[in-house]
Amino acid sequence: MSRFDNAIAEMDAAHAQDPNPVMSGGQLQPAELVYARRMSEMLKAIYPDASEALCLAARCQHIRRWELARGAYPAGRAGYLQWRIEEKRRHALLAGEILQRAGYDGAMAQRVGQLVRKERLKQDADVQRLEDAACLVFLEDHLADFAPKHSEAKVVDVIAKTWPKMSALGQQAALKLDLPPESRRLINIALGRP
Repeated sequence: MSRFDNAIAEMDAAHAQDPNPVMSGGQLQPAELVYARRMSEMLKAIYPDASEALCLAARCQHIRRWELARGAYPAGRAGYLQWRIEEKRRHALLAGEILQRAGYDGAMAQRVGQLVRKERLKQDADVQRLEDAACLVFLEDHLADFAPKHSEAKVVDVIAKTWPKMSALGQQAALKLDLPPESRRLINIALGRP
């Protein structure tokens, strides 16, 4: 196997330890393993020319996410942002360790870390591509489950804040997603569309 294949295999082995199952392909599977695979699929669908570093970052951006509970941080936006910053730092560190074991040099580990931490979003094309993939996976795979658990106003606000994180290409891809009618309705409200 190539070092890329070795890195992906080790990342997936870590994802497979997620104790939180979701239904995928007609069977329960570890949630983060399903998410990592969806990130890779979405990235390739919208950016088939994605760099090796970007493909690696997409596969590991939530690595071992379940180990740091959101509840360990204060409620509200400030606590959420603290948690996200720490998660990104941890994900980048874990990814770097995996990449070095797979045979990558420090430069690749550093680059993947920059991508996972989403440094220079809107300035770095690969960071933007990773963000596009993450937003699209949220809209396609998670919005329908997220929406019933929250008020419509909150869901619309989340979508409205998600939209500008995407590039124009990402936004175009979002409008082409095959979504349930309720998800499409909420997106249209968030975008001020009839």
